[in-house]
Amino acid sequence: MTTRRAFLRQAGVTAVAATVRAAPITKPNIVLIYADDVGYGDLSCYGATKVKTPNLDRLAAQGMRGTATHSPSATCTPSRYALMTGEYAWRKEGTGVLPGDATLLIAPGRTTLPSMLKQAGYRTGVVGKWHLGLGTGSIDWNSEIKPGPLEIGFDYSFIMPATGDRVPCVYVENHRVVNLDPKDPISVSYEKPFPGEPTGKANPELLKMHPSHGHDMAIVNGVSRIGYMKGGKSALWVDEDMADTFTSKALAFLQRERASPFFLYFATHDIHVPRLPNARFAGKSEMGARGDAILELDWIAGQVLDTLDRLKLTDNTIVMFASDNGPVLDDGYKDQAAEKAGTHKPAGIYRGGKYSNYDGGTRVPFLIRWPKHIKPDTTSDALLCHVDLLHSLASLTGQNLPDSAALDSFDLLPAFLGQSKTGRPYLVEHASSLSLVQGEWKLIRHHAGPKTNLTGNELGNDPKDQLFHIGGDPGERENLADQEPERVKRMSATLDGVQKNGRSRP
Repeated sequence: MTTRRAFLRQAGVTAVAATVRAAPITKPNIVLIYADDVGYGDLSCYGATKVKTPNLDRLAAQGMRGTATHSPSATCTPSRYALMTGEYAWRKEGTGVLPGDATLLIAPGRTTLPSMLKQAGYRTGVVGKWHLGLGTGSIDWNSEIKPGPLEIGFDYSFIMPATGDRVPCVYVENHRVVNLDPKDPISVSYEKPFPGEPTGKANPELLKMHPSHGHDMAIVNGVSRIGYMKGGKSALWVDEDMADTFTSKALAFLQRERASPFFLYFATHDIHVPRLPNARFAGKSEMGARGDAILELDWIAGQVLDTLDRLKLTDNTIVMFASDNGPVLDDGYKDQAAEKAGTHKPAGIYRGGKYSNYDGGTRVPFLIRWPKHIKPDTTSDALLCHVDLLHSLASLTGQNLPDSAALDSFDLLPAFLGQSKTGRPYLVEHASSLSLVQGEWKLIRHHAGPKTNLTGNELGNDPKDQLFHIGGDPGERENLADQEPERVKRMSATLDGVQKNGRSRP
């Protein structure tokens, strides 16, 4: 009966989607602002009171706010992989949090979100954090760096290779490091330090921000990172200018491509560590560097919205805002994020955060605006996931996906547009363990890992299965597995099937 209900529910989604597709195919511009480590409770449009986000609040007021939209994973690389491919990252080996010199995770030639939209006639661009690997082996940072974003569907790319706390601390535009002096070549190692190069561990007196754990290797801009690096002095980024640099490149893309349908994937560094916002924002919140970074992120969103207004593109542009995973306070640096949080609850009412099996790990803010198509100032509690954007936007733009593509992406276009309250019949959440959300229930599969990580972030591991009635217990406090053994058995069987089938796309 459970399988039959799920089938009928999905059939209803498909019927509504068919109605939407029956309308003339349109090709609105699409902008996805994909923030980093922003929790459900971090924005004032989601109830935050210790920090204000007026630009994101404006986006919410002019569109729809999702209350049950999930990132595909509780960490960054797997979420981005699933977003780009429409496939759960846990299906593919090697999709954990990558080092900065990792090989490209996505094979050129496969269907991706940008390649699908490019096929539909879009100009496609990525600006900001990449963290999906580059090249096919050992990377020579002093010559052409490929394959990369351009080989999986983007026409333009201006990225950081991995994260702000990992080397190499340089920007890569299309296939080359920006501002590199060939007389000062870059070398990168994740195995051993370079002789004569200072490190955070050996030279803490050189640091303006100190690590709380790890993050004690190469020093760039007074901050020690993960991994070792030497050379490339003229190409090194300045953390405090990063938001300005990425935003200028994103706005230039909008200006340059304004005459054609475009897709901009703007993956911000904020609010990931190291948190070193520009002087315009430093000290402006009540919550230290993390609160200041939220203000900077809100400014970024405002710049995008204002530019669309100035270019008269607002009415024909879908703007989405989301986060790659839930929040984290101490993520390796002593920036007083935890000490200055006060009464602020980064994950809102939800338990856990980044890295966690609990809902705070993947239930994240999701805002979407498309004037005249999405009703303003609305909310949706439909169960959605970023992995569904590939199939849903293919539906919007009239693209038929190959059966072998987007293996876990559902066509939920009506729900994303607020035209249907029906979302996914179930969702697999991914952290150290796998969880199944089905209706008002959530099963976290047993995993005998540590309860917390080095900085006390709650991981949600348990050697026994955990079952929560999230409809009445959204904070996942009362484990009902012993009281509901048959439900655990049924949900376990469903989760086993999703894993063994190799796909879940209808």
